[in-house]
Amino acid sequence: MTANSETRTRPVGATKAEREFTISRVVNAPLERVWRAWTDAKQLKHWWGPKGFEIVSTKVDLRPGGVFHYHLRSPDGQDMWGKFIYREIVPQKRLVFVVSFSDEAGGVTRHPMHEKWPLTILSTVTFAEANGKTTVTVIWIPVDATESERKTFEEGRESMNAGWSGTFDRLDDYLAQA
Repeated sequence: MTANSETRTRPVGATKAEREFTISRVVNAPLERVWRAWTDAKQLKHWWGPKGFEIVSTKVDLRPGGVFHYHLRSPDGQDMWGKFIYREIVPQKRLVFVVSFSDEAGGVTRHPMHEKWPLTILSTVTFAEANGKTTVTVIWIPVDATESERKTFEEGRESMNAGWSGTFDRLDDYLAQA
């Protein structure tokens, strides 16, 4: 994490907080710049995904019902695909989409390393600017998950925190260079 950023996660608490995972980062860039980094395929290709992963390709159809489809390669050479299906887009304020792992054709697949991970997750990303910096908050909650999948999600908070922190670190690095 850079000196100009901050990450917070919401503690487990009441019913809704028990079901959702929340993480925030304050990035040292104005809102318009951060929004473009989150919504432009060419920019996403430079920072999206966990640390150490190569972003092989990104395609974005930024509209409700549109898809962000991406191809990542892990440090050990494993190819993974993922996608968002956008539900709501409020420019420079909020993105709401359903996240899943996918195949090359865009079909929904199981997590390549965890069979009991929820098949789909509702993601809400909000953006707020203050003093030239932007707070990005991500909220994840499983969609139509089985009890086993919900349990796996709840037990995966440390892993989600590490993955999102690494992704935010990559965003920080990208924005610092741009």
